Amino acid sequence: MSMPFRTIPEHCFINAPIRQLDGDLLTTFLENRFQPEIGLEGDALYTKSPKEFTQIAKRLQGEGLSCTLHAPFFDLAPGALDEKILAVTREKLKRAFDLIDIFKPKAIICHLNFESNKHGYKLDEWFSHALETFRQLLAVAEGQQVTMALENTYESEPSQHLRMMKALDSPYARVCLDTGHLLAFAKSPWQDWLPIFPWIGHLHLHDNQGVTDSHRAIGQGDFDFAGFFKALAQQNVHPRLTLEPHSEADLWSSLDALAEMGVVDLRASAAV
Repeated sequence: MSMPFRTIPEHCFINAPIRQLDGDLLTTFLENRFQPEIGLEGDALYTKSPKEFTQIAKRLQGEGLSCTLHAPFFDLAPGALDEKILAVTREKLKRAFDLIDIFKPKAIICHLNFESNKHGYKLDEWFSHALETFRQLLAVAEGQQVTMALENTYESEPSQHLRMMKALDSPYARVCLDTGHLLAFAKSPWQDWLPIFPWIGHLHLHDNQGVTDSHRAIGQGDFDFAGFFKALAQQNVHPRLTLEPHSEADLWSSLDALAEMGVVDLRASAAV
């Protein structure tokens, strides 16, 4: 891989599924000094041993690279009304949080997983179950002084994120705002999410045209990144960033776009 830029800011991370970090992808990250956001989806939390996780963590730490963790979310329901589904969800998420001690991440990302058409008719019951789930997880994160950030997916507006942040009431509880999800699923302008801006601690950055969650490069869709970052700066909010490209070309395009907007400072270097 050619590397147009040698320096990627310390607050910037790149998505990396744990299964792919078993092989060449980890070498690529180490060679280019990319910091991964390690996705823990699938069965890895059941099938990989602590030794395997530790080997990956030691290779990153040996190069002075940090990481973030992305907890699993497929099939999970942190506010489930069914006690057995709720128990399984909490057990799997707890496995992800147990890796904080190994990876020493800057943050761990979870999905709030609120859907108004599914949970709205029993909103208070859903919220009380979800609150207890995230309180249990937050206690683990706080003990390691790691941020737990709750990501938006199908939420159409920010009220449940705002309610959760107020209820958790911790400097280690923050929102992870995903620009692609906001555009494709919320179908509302980012300005509608201004109430949660003070709680934003992390961003997932990718673009689309408001139809599907296509994970295009920044600037190749319809999201108003320039206005969005200006508003963050005006409120003195400076979150960590995770780029979620689906190709190498989209990674470099996204970095170029962020540099042009003054969001990141990249120093050009020769290819290596």
